[in-house]
Amino acid sequence: MGTATIDVDRTESRSLIAEQDYHALNAMLNLYGPDGKIQFDKDREAARQYFLQHVNQNTVFFHDLDERLKFLIDNEYYEAAVIDQYSRDFIAQLEKRAYSYKFRFQTFLGAFKFYTSYALKTFDGKRYLERYEDRVVMVALTLANGDETLATELVDEMVNGRFQPATPTFLNSGKAQRGELVSCFLLRIEDNMESIARGINSSLQLSKRGGGVALNLTNLREYGAPIKKIENQSSGVIPVMKLLEDSFSYANQLGAWQGAGAVYLHAHHPDIYRFLDTKRENADEKIRIKTLSLGVVVPDITFELAKNNEDMYLFSPYDVERVYGIPFSDVNVSEKYYEMVDDARIKKSKISAREFFQTIAEIQFESGYPYIVFEDTVNRANPIKGKITMSNLCSEILQVSEPSIYNDDLGYESIGKDISCNLGSLNIALTMDSPDFGKTIETAIRGLTAVSNMSHINSVPSIARGNDMSHAIGLGQMNLHGYLAREHVYYGSEEGLDFTNIYFYSVLYHCLRASNLIAQERGEAFAGFEDSKYATGEFFDKYVEKAWQPKTDKVKELFASSNIHIPTQEDWVELKALVQKHGIYNQNLQAVPPTGSISYINNST
Repeated sequence: MGTATIDVDRTESRSLIAEQDYHALNAMLNLYGPDGKIQFDKDREAARQYFLQHVNQNTVFFHDLDERLKFLIDNEYYEAAVIDQYSRDFIAQLEKRAYSYKFRFQTFLGAFKFYTSYALKTFDGKRYLERYEDRVVMVALTLANGDETLATELVDEMVNGRFQPATPTFLNSGKAQRGELVSCFLLRIEDNMESIARGINSSLQLSKRGGGVALNLTNLREYGAPIKKIENQSSGVIPVMKLLEDSFSYANQLGAWQGAGAVYLHAHHPDIYRFLDTKRENADEKIRIKTLSLGVVVPDITFELAKNNEDMYLFSPYDVERVYGIPFSDVNVSEKYYEMVDDARIKKSKISAREFFQTIAEIQFESGYPYIVFEDTVNRANPIKGKITMSNLCSEILQVSEPSIYNDDLGYESIGKDISCNLGSLNIALTMDSPDFGKTIETAIRGLTAVSNMSHINSVPSIARGNDMSHAIGLGQMNLHGYLAREHVYYGSEEGLDFTNIYFYSVLYHCLRASNLIAQERGEAFAGFEDSKYATGEFFDKYVEKAWQPKTDKVKELFASSNIHIPTQEDWVELKALVQKHGIYNQNLQAVPPTGSISYINNST
């Protein structure tokens, strides 16, 4: 009798769940079940009910693929040029292949995020024109640029969750009404009104196309600095920050992708405290910066001064540029610090180094900002000729830039080299499960390289030039925690660190190998390759001089069970020779971007 009653209750419970609103089911994730565990089954049920109650009822129905493509092209939803690169038979086969994997969203949030932010909708925003598989196919067709093999490989990697392009690429690929495929941009601003004006205009142009934009303000003269030799004239960096904040608020990508900006300032800039104060909770509204992200560039010398409890000097960028003939951000402050302290031609002031770091800690506690770029650390690791002076909106891009020079009419006297970031991420757990680890990485590299090759942002010539010269991409990683948890490895443990080290080591090898293959195929390396540590072979020294192997039995087992070959010294010697002979196509290959939206649809934790 008792057992029968329980069975009836369970049946009634399932019936009630079927009728429950998907929001209510999703909310049950916050309530532990009778066994004291998180109710993941409720989340999966919420995803199913979301389709039954909302998605299926609001999706436009087509009888076949030809009817669907004709409607989407004729009504300017899809780019005809993308579709016309392929036969209809191939597109039909690719659609069939994508659907054959029977993809299902594992979480309500993943499904909700996809249909809210990524799926193609009717122009009134009320009905859906794509399922997940349709979006994947369109991204693959766009990035493959007529290459049927690459299109097929991209579909396989994306539908199976191993590779996920970043939001601008996944959102915009193949759409007729779209922004750019590029994730973010970095711009230099020099110490003159023409550069400031051009920087604001460039920010508007880039923001409306869907990318986050970071700007380096280090070269701007400080508050109270002279203008045309008249003292106390400069307003410093804060007014420029205000102008930029308004620009990003105004220019968003048709409301689908909010404008977002970041500004970086060197720790030894005289406006550094004013810069940081803009993020205080009690900051005056006249200076308060609400939406811009802040970053501080800190050299080694600053830490040395704090360690020794000394004052740190702040140097006028205006004077530094007059004395050294190069902008402040291009000066090696750790190397020239005491020389600048002793130089009477450079105006300076001082603050306590320890109080400076304390202030950073306080403001980070209040606001989460500023980001920190360890200037000397990143430049020691930089294999490219030139200096890294800043990072991007999410603080993972570290590339070399060059200044532009402007005429009075804001035209270019000489076009510099600014930075764009073409991003996508591997799901570590699923990449470790890949039937071909190296092929997964090569496919991702080729997909990201396609984004670089397709990006021609002529409205900002310095960005276009930088992209054409460097072909820089950033293959990221996500779901490390998810993989370690799945394999019962504690995050931060000896095994966890060992896995992370060997995983990234192996990924690096395949990234370089793929980029070298592209360079061989195209007969082209990135501009400046001959002056890089790749060309000299110095970059490869630490890989050819010793063997890199797992230190723990657990990690050995993980790679062995996945049939993943860990590159040997012999592999690196061979790759080094190929790279020195043919080069690599991409100046930069990896980054570790934060993955908010794409981690939801990819079911990464």
